[in-house]
Amino acid sequence: MSSAYSRQEMMAIATGREIRDGELAIFGVGLSMLAGYFAQACHAPGVRAMTEGGVYGATPVGGLPWGIECNRLAVNAVSFTSALDALGCLVASGRCDVGIIGAAQVDRFGNVNTTGIWDGPIGESYRPPKTRLTGAGGANDIACGAKRYLIMVSHEPKRFVERVTYISSPGYLDGGDARDRVGFVGGGPSAIITTLGILRPDPQSREFQLDAYFPFSGVDEILANTGWNLQVSAGVRVVPEPTLQELAALRRVDQTGMLRR
Repeated sequence: MSSAYSRQEMMAIATGREIRDGELAIFGVGLSMLAGYFAQACHAPGVRAMTEGGVYGATPVGGLPWGIECNRLAVNAVSFTSALDALGCLVASGRCDVGIIGAAQVDRFGNVNTTGIWDGPIGESYRPPKTRLTGAGGANDIACGAKRYLIMVSHEPKRFVERVTYISSPGYLDGGDARDRVGFVGGGPSAIITTLGILRPDPQSREFQLDAYFPFSGVDEILANTGWNLQVSAGVRVVPEPTLQELAALRRVDQTGMLRR
């Protein structure tokens, strides 16, 4: 039995568990970086980590970096290149095994919106949003080029929508073989990890289904906080609680308090 932990800690650990030792991985800023470096500190020491800014092979100490150019990322780094090398070469060529991105909104096919919130459909002509968000950054490149990527997002109805108004980072578009028809190099999102559970895409329709829920949540709570008719996998299960070793590793990585922001 593990000690007390928060919903965000569970989300970060569940995301980190998806990372395999030896993979070439790219992490975004914030919680995605926390999940990635937790994996490196806990069970995947051979992860070849890089940032969107082109810092490769770092093992940050003294807490998480504040961003992709923070000096903490210089610790033990193998090379300092550029975003063009990281995103335009390694990711765009399909060499990157896995990426982690965040989302302001996500829909049933894993399309992500981090651009803005509109009152209604945009239509054919772009118009300014009611609320401007942070933008895609390198997430669009990761979504298009990584062999697979993971989405981290708080599980709330306003974030889990039937269809995002604007696609900042593509998931499976309209479902089915839409990604293949467009010609993306990358394979698409393999999981949406939330503060309540884990969703995975159906192999044929590519619509996300509930695959697992956390010990403190349940199917009913997740359905109530999802803005579409979320299907539940026949093999839906409970995600194992964090171990004491996992929590200790996560909290060592999170010295600068990313989870408290």
